[in-house]
Amino acid sequence: MTEDIAKAGTVGPVLGVETSCDETGVAVFDPARGLLAHTLYSQIRMHADYGGVVPELASRDHVRKLLPLVRETLAQAGLGVGDLGGVAYTAGPGLVGALLVGATAARSLAWALGVPAVGVHHMEGHLLAPLLEADPPQPPFVALLVSGGHSMLIEVAAIGRYRLLGDTLDDAAGEAFDKTAKLMDLPYPGGPALAALAGQGREGAFRFSRPMTDRPGLDFSFSGLKTQVLLAWQSSDRSEQTKADVARAFEEAIVETLTIKCRRALAATGAKSLVVAGGVGANRRLRAQLAEAGAREGFRTYFPRPEFCTDNGAMIALAGSLRLAAGQHETTAIQVQPRWALESLAPV
Repeated sequence: MTEDIAKAGTVGPVLGVETSCDETGVAVFDPARGLLAHTLYSQIRMHADYGGVVPELASRDHVRKLLPLVRETLAQAGLGVGDLGGVAYTAGPGLVGALLVGATAARSLAWALGVPAVGVHHMEGHLLAPLLEADPPQPPFVALLVSGGHSMLIEVAAIGRYRLLGDTLDDAAGEAFDKTAKLMDLPYPGGPALAALAGQGREGAFRFSRPMTDRPGLDFSFSGLKTQVLLAWQSSDRSEQTKADVARAFEEAIVETLTIKCRRALAATGAKSLVVAGGVGANRRLRAQLAEAGAREGFRTYFPRPEFCTDNGAMIALAGSLRLAAGQHETTAIQVQPRWALESLAPV
């Protein structure tokens, strides 16, 4: 993949900046040498006191952390700002204040250096994250993007040519994880805590429905599953073992639902490759179940390494390199899109 970018004529090392929500990510990607450095600062501890992300606090923290992280990342890469050939930043979707911090800093740096800048779609960054690995997928493939804000299936004919196959009608999978963890008083962020607790649960102690798998289609809905868990928990003895049992049954329901929908999407498109990205993509049960399904049915699943499942600057730097190589860049105006349809992107 890095060879493909180099052949396309990108301008050199690209700085990637990610500030869409509660993590400040910075990276440098060189099309000839790959990922040179990446750093990440998480605001989890700050938001834990509130049980969720506070947008104003998130924006202020990005202001404090971004430029020091840029300097640190460039130092790790052995580069100065004058060595950069382009700057990429998350332009949406996300929290508007947080997006503006990254866009303003990135666009200003590019202007000062006289290099092109490009705004990157956050979900395209996730979709392309597996291309950072040694054995990347090649289009066409199906992508499952699962995170706190998104659960969608995308048909990828080529980079930049996307067709939405299915989307969430209410809660995303990651959001359902977090809300279910919260109702059982698990620590913030709840999703990873619930997944860890599920490993201690007993098989078959509880069983919850697999939402919308009893009908055709590729859309998701997890709000009803969350309600089932709430009712089961409230009517239980609420012991620690029961908490683990409920967590396991909930995780099994989410994972099996995602797996069923992925298999349907692959069958509908005829694709033999599946990309899974986003925070929920780090879930071990999901990885194992998709690997087993692929071995049975003849498809291969590609995941980014766990550190690149959550928000990060590396995926933005890579996606930006691809678009800069295609001659795409922004004007001097600083613009972000808190809501932005992935299918509206220009092909590369």
